[in-house]
Amino acid sequence: MPVGTPQETGLAQCVEKVRMLAARHAQDADRDRAPHPEVVDALREAGFARHFVAAELGGAQGSFTDLGRAVVAVGEECGSTAWCASLTANSARLAAHLPREGQRTVWADGPDTMVSAGLIPSGRATPADGGWQLAGRWDYVSGVDFADWVLLCAAVPDPDRPPHLRFFALPRASCRTLPTWDAVGMAATGSHTVVVEDSFVPGHLSFDRAEVLTGRNAASSADAHNVPFPAVAGLTFVTPAVGAALGALRAAGTLLTGKRRTPGKEVALARAAGLIESARQLTEQNAAAVDARDFAAPSLARSERNSASAAELAADAVWTLVRLSGTGGLSLSHPLQRYWRDVVTATSHTALRYETSAGRSYAAALLGPADAGPAEGPRRTAN
Repeated sequence: MPVGTPQETGLAQCVEKVRMLAARHAQDADRDRAPHPEVVDALREAGFARHFVAAELGGAQGSFTDLGRAVVAVGEECGSTAWCASLTANSARLAAHLPREGQRTVWADGPDTMVSAGLIPSGRATPADGGWQLAGRWDYVSGVDFADWVLLCAAVPDPDRPPHLRFFALPRASCRTLPTWDAVGMAATGSHTVVVEDSFVPGHLSFDRAEVLTGRNAASSADAHNVPFPAVAGLTFVTPAVGAALGALRAAGTLLTGKRRTPGKEVALARAAGLIESARQLTEQNAAAVDARDFAAPSLARSERNSASAAELAADAVWTLVRLSGTGGLSLSHPLQRYWRDVVTATSHTALRYETSAGRSYAAALLGPADAGPAEGPRRTAN
């Protein structure tokens, strides 16, 4: 069984077909900067879209551990496909914060509806009778080309206080998409720009962004729908990178097999494999903590630290593998260079940087507030 293949639960029943098709179309998808329709259909059929959808709506209401294993397994074949799988599942989880009527609207055609989320607050919404008028531009909306619905974050002005943030759900057909995604890696994720000119969004298709951050869901009591954002933000983006790093390790092995070995090359290969395995263990620890509902402050800080650490380990490993493989691994016909570009691009995400999330939160959990004097002493934190 390939490294990263999930156990025979949840998504495991169908993930092998996704892996096979992702591998078959990976090179073309990278060249065309779009997933093959067969791969998109396979993602839907495998259950990524329904993984976090409420059981009462026909969804799987699955675990983070099962999703993580499946995403890593797909990432071994194609990082872009794994990214789409992870974002599709987690965007639906965010949409589960919608009021019950809104959820019934989004999933009216079944639990395999694909949702694409724009997390960066980029638009503006003004109150209207029965809802809001929404307009704006959202960058980096992954998977929007094949989504059925989009979930977008926008500021709502208030004359008596600073603007507050809400999410708004719209059918993708009501938006325009600009093909702006041109990053060197994760080329086939379709992380393009969404433009909304001036659309009415009824009240039942909106919810307060604070629910996502705190994990308190007013519309659902399901465990997966009540998770603080710091517990899963990094996990969403790092698992595809870990899968792609495993693919890079295998690809590098094909270049080195049968060639003369030196102690230096053997050590470098072993070190890269150890870094990747460490990254995978950190992501699995995070997923297990979410499934166990361990949301104490030290645990949330550890989750952010783990995600940033896993990203750094995966990136360091693929750089080692590229240097080890030489020019052969940089050939456009060889998959190693694609895995390398995918991992470097994925791990550049702001949610995976120490300086923007993990560093501050983990230091606070370990040492206390930044302005605390030495007499306060360190706070106990998880390892």
